[in-house]
Amino acid sequence: MADTILSIDLGKFRSVCCWYDPETKQCDFATVVTSAFEFRRVLTQRPVMKVVFEAGSPAGWVHDLCCELGLPCLVANTLGAVWAWKNIKRKTDRDDAIKLAKLATINELPTVTVPSKPMRQWKSLVGLRKRLISERVRGQNRIRGLLVSQGWPSLAGARAWTRLGIAGIAQFAKPFSECGPEDFWRGELKTLLTRHESLTNQIDEIETVLDNLGDASPTVQLLLSVPGIGIRTAEIIAVYLGDANRFNNSNEISAYAGLVPRQYQSGETDRRGHITKRGPKVLRSAMVECAWGCLRLNAWARATWERLIANGVGKKKAIVAVARKLLVRCWGMLKAGKSWRNPLSAVVVGPTPG
Repeated sequence: MADTILSIDLGKFRSVCCWYDPETKQCDFATVVTSAFEFRRVLTQRPVMKVVFEAGSPAGWVHDLCCELGLPCLVANTLGAVWAWKNIKRKTDRDDAIKLAKLATINELPTVTVPSKPMRQWKSLVGLRKRLISERVRGQNRIRGLLVSQGWPSLAGARAWTRLGIAGIAQFAKPFSECGPEDFWRGELKTLLTRHESLTNQIDEIETVLDNLGDASPTVQLLLSVPGIGIRTAEIIAVYLGDANRFNNSNEISAYAGLVPRQYQSGETDRRGHITKRGPKVLRSAMVECAWGCLRLNAWARATWERLIANGVGKKKAIVAVARKLLVRCWGMLKAGKSWRNPLSAVVVGPTPG
């Protein structure tokens, strides 16, 4: 019937579909392969009022497919308390599908906004760059450890990974074919250096694409007007915030980034804890890292930090607060379409506080 709700528990390989009738509470199930061809067949199999499914890797193309077919769809946010299965004695894919349908029936389904396909591709590219850099750092640590284990020195800091520094390390490397039983470490070093070069080339290629996207994005260009925010942080803010108008106030943007403290209130008890850390980790870590840099380059950030420290707030809590306030100001800029206006005209230059 047209009142039927189609809820889908998305899986990497197979998904469970549930046709739920809100009036009779009857359910029909089907397990299908998670592919665009199978989902097109399922979505056109019978008339439905709406389609609901969880946020996840396949959610983007499923959402696009529903929009193409003219079907209203809701993408559930699974970070809420209603999705905590810790004390549930039974959890199956069918249970998940029924839960989706029932919450959608009573309009209690917490949902997320699905970005456009180009924005999702941009976000994926930002994440890929970050993962490749993490892999390169792990390789660099392994190279240093290998040299230390053989009694050879290595340059400290970023100097080791300049052309001169890598050339100095490469003098100890050999192909495995030229290594004897006592110096296989030289072959291992050769392999690690080759991998390091390959990762560096891949990162450079991705950054070239990201630079071009940033140059063509009015959002990124607007964010670059903030002292202390560079191209990499600006693009992270741009892809994770998306349309600034989807947030109604500063509380929503702070909660979205997970930069607000946990709160437990009951009776006379009102306790604040660590930040929730909900939402995109990439955005949260980028804002905290950027906040440290802004202490040297941004007069407003430095003054905010010093005021919090003077009021007895610890350094780590203060920098998280600066990161949250900075993100809120960036959101306000994007919503108003105006560049940065610093209430303090002087730019602070000096060492970053401890």
